[in-house]
Amino acid sequence: MNRNFEVICSVLCVAAIVMTPLSSHATDGYFSNGYGTVSKGMGGTGVALPGDAMTGATNPAGMVIVGNRFDIGMSLFNPERQYSVKGAPSGMPGTFGLAPGTVKSGNSFFGIPHLADNHMLTPRDSFGVLIYGNGGMNTHYPASASGGMGTFYGGETGVNLSQLFVAPTYARKVTNHLALGVSLLLAYQNFEARGLKNFGDFDSDDTPDSLTNRGHADSFGLGGKFGLLYDVSSKLTFGSAYQTQCTMSKFHQYSDLFAGKGSFDIPASLTGGLAYKVTRRSALAFDMQYIWYSSIHSIGNPISNLMTGMQSGDPEKLLGGDNGAGFGWRDMTVYKLGYQWEANRDWTLRTGVSYARQPIPTSEVMFNILAPGVEEWHFTAGFTKKLGHRSDFSMSIMYAPDVTVTGPNPFEVPGQQSISLRMHQFEIEANYGIKF
Repeated sequence: MNRNFEVICSVLCVAAIVMTPLSSHATDGYFSNGYGTVSKGMGGTGVALPGDAMTGATNPAGMVIVGNRFDIGMSLFNPERQYSVKGAPSGMPGTFGLAPGTVKSGNSFFGIPHLADNHMLTPRDSFGVLIYGNGGMNTHYPASASGGMGTFYGGETGVNLSQLFVAPTYARKVTNHLALGVSLLLAYQNFEARGLKNFGDFDSDDTPDSLTNRGHADSFGLGGKFGLLYDVSSKLTFGSAYQTQCTMSKFHQYSDLFAGKGSFDIPASLTGGLAYKVTRRSALAFDMQYIWYSSIHSIGNPISNLMTGMQSGDPEKLLGGDNGAGFGWRDMTVYKLGYQWEANRDWTLRTGVSYARQPIPTSEVMFNILAPGVEEWHFTAGFTKKLGHRSDFSMSIMYAPDVTVTGPNPFEVPGQQSISLRMHQFEIEANYGIKF
């Protein structure tokens, strides 16, 4: 491979990642439903079926299988999200009613680049580096909502969360049937919140100057990912990968919003799966992934913590407190199924589907107007076209149909107001790969 070309592509991709808001992977909660174009074409599977160099984002052990390879790509992601309020505000003292009606979020299109470069050190050892967006969430409700006062009567309202991983990865083929891999996850987060000033009464700080409209805040941290691949037989392969919780520095500009004075760690996840060679040219893959959202206070703590804190006078359960209210998300179990068929020497076709019960309970819809990660089903398809002996071009598409979650406004008189969150998504991704 031309090393100058690789260096130029790497620099361009890194620059694009730095400048692009990676806040659009609201699929399995806020994690991406797959990493890499090959995986995404098969419903996000791939822990037991390595495809391109981006396989390391799913299972580090797969890097020693894909060999010397460089991949660079970009996705265009389109999440359409909105909320609806039914019932007029009661106006009772101590309540916080929202204006009835339906409001759609802006910022509907996002470009998300990725890059992976893998090298065989020996016939049994590989080292690579991956750069990719782990996930994120974005909402942008106009100031014209609620009669020109904004969603929460604080003007333009929304959040923008981005998560980026740089993952140096080592893999080794221990035996002819077993491969192990490990990645160091260098994690970066960027966050911004707008329009939340009226939640200042529910803040643990008497002077909530770090609650909202503080611009972009940065957070850095570390984690790890460990993976294995085992050939059970000539046709069946088992794969598994565990990603540790990433311990992140705090969002100090938003210490009055997130539990633990701005703490927002990235939750752990565990993936296991099988790949079965149906024929010499086709394979079926099945993955299961578990994500521990509830282990992160800022994500998993329910809004009822805030109510309890107000009633008991316990500031630690208010916004920003050590056990402060969060988004109330449940853990997620994601089921993924994918199929791959080599139609001929030049074309490989893929399709897939995934399902996961969405993480937002009906009791938590109020705060999740900001983060309506309610998607459940994802339907995908894709292909790879060989461009020569050493290069290929891949594409994938994903469609996630409408999901609506409805629940009460917990800050209103019981039965007075209901809030519905709704979203559907579309994504198209392209990747150029070179073997060397």
